Amino acid sequence: MTLNDLITHPGKVFWPDESYTKLDLATYYDAVFAKLQPYLDDRLLSLERCPDGMRGDCFYQKAAPKGLPKGTPTHRIHHQNRDVEYVVGGSKDTQLALVNLGCIPVHAWASRASYPQQPDWLVFDLDPTSGKFADAAKAGLLVKTELDEVGLTSFPKTSGSRGLHVFVPLKLGPTYDDVLPFAKEICERLAAQRPKELTVEQRIEARGQRVYLDSFRNAFGATVVAPYSVRRRDKAPFSMPLDWSDVKPSLDPSDFNLGNYEKVLAGPNPWKTFFKSRQPLPIKKETSSRKTSSR
Repeated sequence: MTLNDLITHPGKVFWPDESYTKLDLATYYDAVFAKLQPYLDDRLLSLERCPDGMRGDCFYQKAAPKGLPKGTPTHRIHHQNRDVEYVVGGSKDTQLALVNLGCIPVHAWASRASYPQQPDWLVFDLDPTSGKFADAAKAGLLVKTELDEVGLTSFPKTSGSRGLHVFVPLKLGPTYDDVLPFAKEICERLAAQRPKELTVEQRIEARGQRVYLDSFRNAFGATVVAPYSVRRRDKAPFSMPLDWSDVKPSLDPSDFNLGNYEKVLAGPNPWKTFFKSRQPLPIKKETSSRKTSSR
C-alpha cells in the first residue's frame, strides 16, 4: 500500500507559500521515521491537529481521537479529574495515521507508557521574547555551562520555531516531583545571574526582550516537540538535533525544512549517543525521598 492509498486528500496544500501538501508531510515522516522512532517508542503523545494545514484552524487533543486505525496503541492515564486515553508512539503506522488526521508536529511526554511517573529525559525550553534565535542560542550555551558544572551531559536542538530545546537523558528513578524542581532551580539560578538577558517570568508582557527559561515541560502530563518533528511555521521547518558546536547566533532554524531534509539528514547524527548517555539526576536526599504526589 502506497502513501497515496494511506493518506486521504493527499494533494491538500498544508503550506500555501511553499506549496507543500499533506502528502509531502507524510512522505517526510515516512522517510525520517527510523530517526524519529527512538524518541517516540512507548511514549505518550498529545496531538496538535491542523486538518487544513498551517493556516487553518488547529486544536489540541489529548485523548485518542476517532478515526485512528483499529489496533492503534493507547494507554490510559489518570489525572486529578478524569482518565485520558493517550495515543502511544513508536510505530510508523501510528505516525502516518496521525498525519492523516492533520497532525503536523509530534508532542511527546518525557516518560513512557511503561513507567508514566518516571521521565527518562529532562528538557529546558528556551523561548526568546525578541523572536530572535540568536538570543536563544546565547541562552542555550549558558544552560549548557550550568549543566556541565553539575556533571550533566546535554543535547541541544532547534525547537523548529524560534527557540532552542536543551535535553538531558536520564536514568530511570526520579519522578516528575524530583525532575521539575531540579529544572526550576537551574532556571531560577541562571535568571538571577543574568536578569537582563534571562527570565522565568511566565507573563509574556513582563519578559521584555529576555529569553524565557521554561522548566514546566518537566511537569507530569507536559509535552515537548520531539526531535525531527515538523512545525506549523512558514517554510515547514522541523526540529533539528544539533551538536553544541552548531549552536551559534547566526544559525537559522528554518534552514532545516521539508524542502531540504534529505540533504540535511544525510550528515552525521549529533544525538547518536543520546540514549547511551542516560545519567542520574543529582538531587538532594530530602528531595529524592519524597513520595510522588497523588494525581
